[in-house]
Amino acid sequence: MSSTAAEVVRLLSVQGATVAVAESLTGGLVAAEITAVPGASKVFRGSVTAYATELKHELLGVDATLLARRGAVDPQVAAQMAAGARKALGADWGIATTGVAGPDPQDGQPVGTVYVAVEGPVEPVPGSAAGGKVRALRLNGDRAEIRRESVRSVLALLLQEITGEQTGNERAQDTEQNGGF
Repeated sequence: MSSTAAEVVRLLSVQGATVAVAESLTGGLVAAEITAVPGASKVFRGSVTAYATELKHELLGVDATLLARRGAVDPQVAAQMAAGARKALGADWGIATTGVAGPDPQDGQPVGTVYVAVEGPVEPVPGSAAGGKVRALRLNGDRAEIRRESVRSVLALLLQEITGEQTGNERAQDTEQNGGF
């Protein structure tokens, strides 16, 4: 269990808020990291591991045309996955991971291309930001390292959005897209 996951659970508990997870390349690791924290049952609604592209549409409501045109490794797909998890699982916050952990490229994207997203409440929980954010990551390392860093990054982004603070991301070069969800 990471200190970031523990802090996310603590803050969500204090705020009386909940979180839901949509995962692709991380295959359930984000949910496992959150639920490793004692007391997570107060804030964790559930998760959808939509590894297959069509499940992103069927279970999370990601636009089928977007998936057909851009593939699953796309910032808009990540944003829609986070929003879909939030809606489907009835949570205040939705978070999502999609990307290429390797060993081969996918959807024309190189290994290490990852998008993590957070979708927050329209009416913010007291003390938090509202809306959504997507972060693009270009990660190095083997499959396990890319997946671990994706988990760390989505939890750090969630923590940043909950607190409204900026956090550093030393291992990844990232760009942010705000709004547009």
